[in-house]
Amino acid sequence: MTISRTVCLGFLALITVGTLLLMMPFSASTGTWIPPLVALFTATSAVCVTGLSVVDPGSYFSFWGQFLIAALVQIGGLGYMTTTTFLILLVARRFDLRHKIAIQQDLDRPGLQGSTLIIRSIVATTLLFEITGVFLLLPVFVPDFGWQRGLWFAIFHSINSWNNAGFGLLKDNFISYQSSILLNIVVSGLIIFGGIGYRVIFEMFLWLRDRLLNKSRRIVFSLNFKVSISTTLFLLAFGTVAFFLTELNNPGTFGSMSLGNKLMAAWFQSVTTRTAGFNTIDFSKVTTTGLFLTIGLMFIGASPGGTGGGIKTTTLRILFSCTKAILQGKEEVELYQRQVPLSLILKAIGVLVGSVTTVIISLALISLTDPKFDFIQLLFEVVSAFATVGLSTGITASVSAWAKLVLIVTMYVGRVGVLLLMAALLGDPRPSAIHYPEENVLVG
Repeated sequence: MTISRTVCLGFLALITVGTLLLMMPFSASTGTWIPPLVALFTATSAVCVTGLSVVDPGSYFSFWGQFLIAALVQIGGLGYMTTTTFLILLVARRFDLRHKIAIQQDLDRPGLQGSTLIIRSIVATTLLFEITGVFLLLPVFVPDFGWQRGLWFAIFHSINSWNNAGFGLLKDNFISYQSSILLNIVVSGLIIFGGIGYRVIFEMFLWLRDRLLNKSRRIVFSLNFKVSISTTLFLLAFGTVAFFLTELNNPGTFGSMSLGNKLMAAWFQSVTTRTAGFNTIDFSKVTTTGLFLTIGLMFIGASPGGTGGGIKTTTLRILFSCTKAILQGKEEVELYQRQVPLSLILKAIGVLVGSVTTVIISLALISLTDPKFDFIQLLFEVVSAFATVGLSTGITASVSAWAKLVLIVTMYVGRVGVLLLMAALLGDPRPSAIHYPEENVLVG
């Protein structure tokens, strides 16, 4: 079995186990069996760290059902191979070359060295951020729900924020907390750091450590760090300004807020649309321009190695750099005085084409089964599922059973990745020694 098939089947196994457990009566608040489609949709959404739901998780599921969702989100956010490898390390077993190659593909790493240390560092970083998030969210939820429920709310939402999942236990998500400065800062921070990628966080840590220890050595940041940070900052700033301008005079979203709350809401939506799924405004009342803006940000997503989805910030940057090089008449693609390898350019193009194709096919299928909904609503739902975001205009529970199955497949494809899934279906590509002669073709 190829490594790509191992990863893809691993996620399918997690979804299957999660579905069976969520169907059990102990998972429902009413103590009855949960319908298979509801359990399957919820398990897939949790494992794929999406956050789309056909029911209200806070009232429909019991504590154990909510606990299972949080556990599936945690495992799905870490990744199948990261979780299984960490369990192998816990029982003091060594893993072989096959495990190392699987980790390399699952985490999109350039090499195999230091896999054990990387896994431990990822788990430690995850726990550090999530525990910090729990303590910071306690002052938000405990005064409203008491210590027992408040603590659970803090744990559940911290896990979902870090893993960019978006499941919420409140009926209105975070709309009732849109003016809470602490919640907006903590949840936004967890989403950003969770989605920016572990390699970027590690480089940040090394730089801070050297500054605190007054070490004179000069840290050379990697190209991945520079591209991820700069693109993320630009998208956050652009999204904030764009949301503020498009929703400024919309009475259904920003209308009754103060100027400060409008800016904070614009910032939060800019952050969460990048694959987190939480919201402090009602997206069923967002303007058409705002929905298109959200669709664009959702499709781009987070950074490689993080817990978010989408085509990734680095893919976007490479594609823009390709366009820039063509317009300038250059034959090489450069970023920060570094030449981008042709293999990465081809991979970025493959990710874009595969992603667009997936969205188009899913949208066409759902349009056939549910023609009663507006096109923009269906497009929003499909991109949210593919980019593992979890935002919705409120139609998730109302679409047909066939549409729900399409969304389930779309979430799965978005989580494992188009290229990895194709490798699993067709087999890992093998290098060829055959080189054909070049010939030009008209383009553009």
